[in-house]
Amino acid sequence: MRSASTANLSREETAARSAAVTLRDVRVELDLTGAPDPSRTGFATTTTLAFDATTPQTWIDFIGEEVRSLRVNGVDSPVRWDGARIEVAGLEARNEVVVEAVGAYSRSGEGLHRFRDPVDGETYLYTQYEPADARRVMACFEQPDMKARYTFVVHAPAGWHVLSNQAAVRREANGKARRIEFAATLPLSSYITAVAAGPYHRVAGTWARDGLTVPLGAYCRASLASHFDADEILEITRQGLDFFHDAFAFPYPWSTYDQVFVPEYNLGAMENPGLVTFTEAYVFRGAATEAQREARANTILHEMAHMWFGDLVTMRWWDDLWLKESFADYMGAHASAAATRFADAWVSFAARRKAWAYQQDQLPTTHPIVADIPDLEAAKLNFDGITYAKGASVLKQLVAYVGQEAFFEGARRYFADHAYGNTTLDDLLGALEATSGRDLRAWSRAWLETSGMSTLWIERSDAGTVLAQTDPRPHRLAIGCYALAGDRLERTALLEADIRDERTSLELPDADLVLINDLDLTYAKARLDARSLDAVETALSGLADPLARGLVWSALWNATRDGELPARRYLAIARRHTGVERHVGLLAGVIANAAFAIEHYVARDARDGERRTWLQTVWDELHAAEPGSGAQLQWARALAAAASVDDARASELRVILEGTAPVPHGLPLDPDLRWAWLAALSATGHAGEADADAELRRDDTATGRTAWIRVRAARPDPSVRAAAWDAAWNDHSLTNDHLDATIAGFRAGARRDLVAPFDAEYFARIRAAWSERSIEIARRLVTGLFPASDSLDPVDAWLEANDDAPAALRRLVIEQRDHLARDLRVRAAQDSRRSTSGG
Repeated sequence: MRSASTANLSREETAARSAAVTLRDVRVELDLTGAPDPSRTGFATTTTLAFDATTPQTWIDFIGEEVRSLRVNGVDSPVRWDGARIEVAGLEARNEVVVEAVGAYSRSGEGLHRFRDPVDGETYLYTQYEPADARRVMACFEQPDMKARYTFVVHAPAGWHVLSNQAAVRREANGKARRIEFAATLPLSSYITAVAAGPYHRVAGTWARDGLTVPLGAYCRASLASHFDADEILEITRQGLDFFHDAFAFPYPWSTYDQVFVPEYNLGAMENPGLVTFTEAYVFRGAATEAQREARANTILHEMAHMWFGDLVTMRWWDDLWLKESFADYMGAHASAAATRFADAWVSFAARRKAWAYQQDQLPTTHPIVADIPDLEAAKLNFDGITYAKGASVLKQLVAYVGQEAFFEGARRYFADHAYGNTTLDDLLGALEATSGRDLRAWSRAWLETSGMSTLWIERSDAGTVLAQTDPRPHRLAIGCYALAGDRLERTALLEADIRDERTSLELPDADLVLINDLDLTYAKARLDARSLDAVETALSGLADPLARGLVWSALWNATRDGELPARRYLAIARRHTGVERHVGLLAGVIANAAFAIEHYVARDARDGERRTWLQTVWDELHAAEPGSGAQLQWARALAAAASVDDARASELRVILEGTAPVPHGLPLDPDLRWAWLAALSATGHAGEADADAELRRDDTATGRTAWIRVRAARPDPSVRAAAWDAAWNDHSLTNDHLDATIAGFRAGARRDLVAPFDAEYFARIRAAWSERSIEIARRLVTGLFPASDSLDPVDAWLEANDDAPAALRRLVIEQRDHLARDLRVRAAQDSRRSTSGG
């Protein structure tokens, strides 16, 4: 349980604390020797903080089971702890405060997460703190502008790998346990300190440049070792370190570079300096597409960029979260394209990352890239598509505006001037202005300090061509002109332009397709005019450039989401062109969008027909795809989603899983795909509890157990769904992954009648869940179980009655309301006759 009143630190009070307290050194000693014993819920943690103060009292942050003692400057002090803050009085100019406490092992991925591997019974630990969960492991000043040198000492079972931000300097054996002391860090914020411990499988390597040698380590659970392609991971790591070493002209600042792939992880990865943690979804248990490998490489390089942007130089407060996340997102794609085999990383960025940004930026809770973050709960929710992908898109335009060399030279100056310190927007703009010679304040106001996006479209007439935009902003963009030649679209001209006004006259040659924002230089929704739409409907797959195809697919999807392109016409285009899409990342995105459009945007009276048609398309494309290709695997995964809402292929799926019918030639029917198909059969009533149990005997792993929960909860039986509903809210033993599986099973399938009875109870529960559960678990409940009803009245009534609810909770509900409102609005806009003609 968390105390909303004291755990949710505000910007104002933390600024006052850092003004009065200067932190110097922190020593943390953790006793993890009891971790393998599941009956041990907590661990001993002793923190020694050395700091200067100009105030006689302050507070130290800690959330755990118990605070056993508090010693201030050698004198025992009474413990005054409200579950989140420890009051500390009697401070002098220089102070040493020692806090002895008991932390709680986490099952939600927050703080020190403990996982027991069902394959071999081994226990694994790792920490995850951002933005404010270091206080679940150590007593600390939980704010980014109070950096310190941290020394970690860990007691752990013998035989375990124990890792932290720095290399170990002392190891002492003591029977079945050992004590490991790590070198003191350079100045760090609390949220990027880290510890990992357990019998991890390790693959070692090194990276060396210009007299600097850095030991590398790649780790995963021992039971995943046979699936761990560490060689590729370390190759990408070396390529990235080479690239950033040259680009930033600041030697890698941390002594080691370990990368640990961990279970039940809430994020894609986290940039703890010297000890990066990743979701073990990046350890591919079965077949993986090239798009999945590219996404992993992008994440590796994103986190590596943080070693400089975020770790070496850290934002002062979460308002400037973009200072690290936007840059890392940009650098992940840029370095992938520049330094690895994934040369078309910007295609995936345009199709996947920017889609995330476009969706987030159209919500009523949209915010500027430089956001107003009043407290930690707001910070937690701002790790979103605006801070990451919109920020990266804007930076891509900035690079085009100031020039790549000036941009990187500005970054070098920024690192040199602010190494190991904290910064704000002005610090970065000053560095970039100095190297580019441009005044960036107007650019900042237009792009960083305002919210929303422009929509761009072309108007063609006998009088000429006009480029129009809503919400006018300055854009540096390219416009491609393409001619239709049979089943191909060939570029005949490319015009680059700077536009600022609502309407700009252009001189363009006659073209069948006019592609606004060709090359993807700016951030905006780009519409296709009627002639261009007809051209891509005919020959989209005949566009040779994958980036151009990605931009067209993006334009089509945005128009569908806005109700301007009938959903059934979008589906017709998808059916026509996905079968020959060569870029598997684009293919995956379009397949996912098609499935989403059917369930959310197609009018209800047409939905069953579209489900059946799409299922047949998926089935046909699976069998037509090149055996063993990424496309074949992508269609096989799409079959699971399509078969969960239509059972026309249930009998074929069942006999394939039973082994009495052949698997499509070349398709690796790995455990993850088997579970996905079985979940579809369960959701349509063609698989039961015994089938789930039998599959678990085949794959009794952590992933298998999570999938088993989902399959069992997906059965279309009112009592099963009621049990899943009750477990989601009331079973506090569910881990983060198991909660997700329970929610997914509860929501599975096409039968709204199975979940509608719980709509009213949802609104009665969410405030209590927000106050009683951790923010990560509460967020999953609030978003995952939001009712997909046909009316906005229940959510509007809750919002009206709960105007005093925590702002972060209201934000989530408002966002879910907007998604539902869009569904209802787009469905209502469908014109059955016009839509049908597109199919």
